[in-house]
Parts: sequence; structure tokens; C-alpha cells
Amino acid sequence: MNAFLDEIQLAYVATGKPHKRLILRGVIVIDGTGGPPFGPADIVIEMDTITRIVQYGTSPWQNQSPVRLVPGPEDAVLDLDGCYILPGLVDAHAHIGGPAQVPSAEYVHKLWLGHGVTTVRELGSIYNGLDFTLEQARLSNRYEIAAPDIVPYVYFGWGADHWISDPDEARAWVRTVAAHGAKGIKLFGLAPNVMKATLEEAQAHNLQTACHHAQQYVSGANALDTARWGLKSVEHWYGIPEAMFTDRRVQDYPSDYNYVNEADRFAAAGRLWEAAAPPGSARWNDTIDEFVSLGTALVPTFNVYIGARDAARVRTSEWHPRYTARELKAFFSPNSGEHGSFFENWGTEEEVSWRRSYSLWMSFIRDFYDRGGLLGAGSDSGFIYKVYGFGLIEELELLREAGVSALEVIGIATLGGAKIAGIDTVTGSIEVGKRADLLIVQENPLKNLKVLYGHGHSAEEADGGRSAVGGVTLTMKAGAVFNARDMLSDVRDIVAEQSANGAIFETVHDH
Repeated sequence: MNAFLDEIQLAYVATGKPHKRLILRGVIVIDGTGGPPFGPADIVIEMDTITRIVQYGTSPWQNQSPVRLVPGPEDAVLDLDGCYILPGLVDAHAHIGGPAQVPSAEYVHKLWLGHGVTTVRELGSIYNGLDFTLEQARLSNRYEIAAPDIVPYVYFGWGADHWISDPDEARAWVRTVAAHGAKGIKLFGLAPNVMKATLEEAQAHNLQTACHHAQQYVSGANALDTARWGLKSVEHWYGIPEAMFTDRRVQDYPSDYNYVNEADRFAAAGRLWEAAAPPGSARWNDTIDEFVSLGTALVPTFNVYIGARDAARVRTSEWHPRYTARELKAFFSPNSGEHGSFFENWGTEEEVSWRRSYSLWMSFIRDFYDRGGLLGAGSDSGFIYKVYGFGLIEELELLREAGVSALEVIGIATLGGAKIAGIDTVTGSIEVGKRADLLIVQENPLKNLKVLYGHGHSAEEADGGRSAVGGVTLTMKAGAVFNARDMLSDVRDIVAEQSANGAIFETVHDH
């Protein structure tokens, strides 16, 4: 651990607020725009804004190397020679989690900050309500809590005392939530006329929209239909294969299928991609091209479903013992009453189907991205053994598995997410004039994305021993510097205290 950490902790992190003028010296910059890394460089931050970036390495087109910035007498300076600096990560599909999942919002916020997440698109305010999410966003903006910037979406129907099934009533509801302060709407599926009216009204009020196309409604409007009506982002992948059916209009469900039974739901979902047009076919290409031309973003959330292709992997993730709260452990355990807790009888056939689906799904995402499509990195943590912060880094690895380069993955997880949230003029890249949302890590994430995991990555030392390297060192949100390791230490303390009182976790018993 570098000596500068002690200085940072004592002089800068303790305030929890931005500094009048702060200079970050000697960093290697990965700016999120897709440009290659450069450095060493000095970055000047005044309050919450990046005001200057000075690169001082020699270059073949320069007659002389620029001189390093000379700090003023009142400037705060962090010497970060050799560290990598990235834009803060944007979790484009996030939920704070309610009392059934987490001990507190603080637990979630610190896991995010501990992984360099500086912005979350809170999709729906489903578990705590819109007013709670708006208040958390205000507290974060005022530096009164340690938390990322929160972009509050509201779940369709919030505040209504009955299910909205009339287009005019849907339009009135959109006007109400826009006035209330929501920045976007999360849709789960609606009758086509209500969906279309909602999307049109949302556009009129400059609200972002996101949709999980539930199987109960997708036969009426698939993801391409809603994209044509103005949907801004497709969440997960539901509704995309259905847009590429060539020999059917609805999925071929088993005769005893019950959507309410999540084991049925997820088992059948694993067979959807194989029912769609194959990669490279005219229908496949036309669907991708239309999504791209419409400007509809995709947020695949690969990580939240990987348990479907390997349940043992997610049950035993190495961060669970020290970072997964009692409530979350209990929520994950197989339970027909909780969303995503469906692994009681999950077997080989289900996993094989999902592995085949991942191959097709990743091919679609890669083709979409290569043709200019807008992608975001979202974790959807809090479900299916996915833990906040850790899930987003896992998503970056899975985007890499899909064939996207590490440099492009970082751009997707920063500027891509900011574009989807409609805040890319404010944040998402390291550029002069943008908000100082940054993360600093001592290893090169382009060589190994695992160095972004909060618990570190096992590495061999020169003497043959092993140690944990990596983990984000510092997270800066709107100019305020947080010691990421302190954030995660607080989380470990929460979990340790719970464990001392009797931990809860699912176990698989030997015979």
C-alpha cells in the first residue's frame, strides 16, 4: 500500500466534500472516450469540476516536454505517480435494495463507492419508493451521505391506487411523476396502447425510459416495437429474441408452464435465443441495424444471470463470506416467494440451455456494439447471488468475454452509461469541464479487469508467495474524495457483526 494513502486519509478524505483546488499528479489516464491511455499527467479539479489536464511525457511531435504544474500555496496535491485514473463507473441498472435484502442503504452505497461506482441509474425505486430515492439523491448531492450520484427512475404505476390500463390515464400519470422529480420511468410490460402512450408522453417531458419486456406482455409488443415508439433502453434481453422469431409469434412454452413459478420462467427463458433467427441471418442483421438506427440502448446485465449457466459459481463467490449481508444471504437462498431465488431444482439441462443462450446473446451484443449501438454496463445486483459493486465488475468481465476490448468495456461502463442516463455532458469521461467523478487504482485494469474487484486479485510475489493486489484505492464523486478501502472496511464490519450473532447462508449438504 503506497504511503500517499495515509496522507489522503488524514488530509482529504476526512472532509467528504470537494476542495477549492486539488491537483492529482502523475496519473496514467484512461479517459473513457475510447482514446488510448496517456500519461503521466496532472489533473486539476476545482470544487467538483475538472478544469485542466496537463500531459508532460515526451512525444515525437513535441519539441519539448511540458513542465509539471506548480501548485499554488493553497492547492491540495495528491502525488499518484504510476496510478491509473478512470472516470467513475456508471451502474446503468441498479437498485438500492429494500429491507428484505439489505441492512441499510449505507451498506449498498459503500459497496458501490468501494468499487469506484460514482453514478447509479436507480431503475424504478421499486423497493423503497420514489420519495426515498429522491431523498437519497438529494443527500448525496449535498454531500450529506457517502453515496454515488443517484439518477432516480420510477416504476410504472407508482402512487396509483389501481392498475393503469387506459392510455390517457397513463399520460396523466407520466405528467405527475415528471413534476414529482423522477428522471426516468422503468416499465415491465404493458398493453401495447398503454405502452405507446407512456413512451410518447415520457419523451414530451424529457424523461428517460427503460423496459424489462416481461413474457406476459411481449407478444403484444416486443423490444423492437417499443424501440420504434421511443423506448430509450432495453434492459436484460427480454423482447429481443421475440423480435427475431421467423416461424412463430410467441415462445413455445411447456404445457405445464406457469409464469409465476420462477423456476419455470427462467428455465424457459434459457431456450429463447435458440428459437430466434441465427447470427448472420437477414432477420438478425435487420434487427440489429434497426435498433442502432433508432438509437435505442441495450443494457444486457450479463452478470445477474450467470448463475443460470453455473449455479455453483454464484453460490460460492469468494466475496460472499466478508461482504454479503445476512439479509442478502437469506434472500438469495432458494425460496419461491423471492424474486430470482429459483435454484432449488436447477440442474444440468437448465445450465446447458443457458450456456448456449449466452453464446448467442453475447454474439448479438457484440454485433450491435460493432455497428455503433449504445451499450451500458448494469449489474442488477441484489438478486441471484449478485452483490452490489462486485456485480458491476463481473459485468465488465462478461462484456470482455463477449468480445469487446477492455478499453471499450471501460468506455461502456463510464461514458456509455452516462449517455443512457442522459448526463453525458456532465460526467462519464475525463475531460475539462466535466464533473470530477473518478476512480484511482494502482494496477492497470486494461491488463486485468479483476484488479477492480474490491477484495483484490491474487498475485504471485517475487519470493513465490501470494498476496492480494488491486481494488480501487480512491473514488472521487463530484470532487469529494473517498478512500475506497475504508468504504469496504465498513461493509466488512457490518457483515462481521451480523456473523457474530449467527450468520445465515444456504448450504449444500453432503449425503
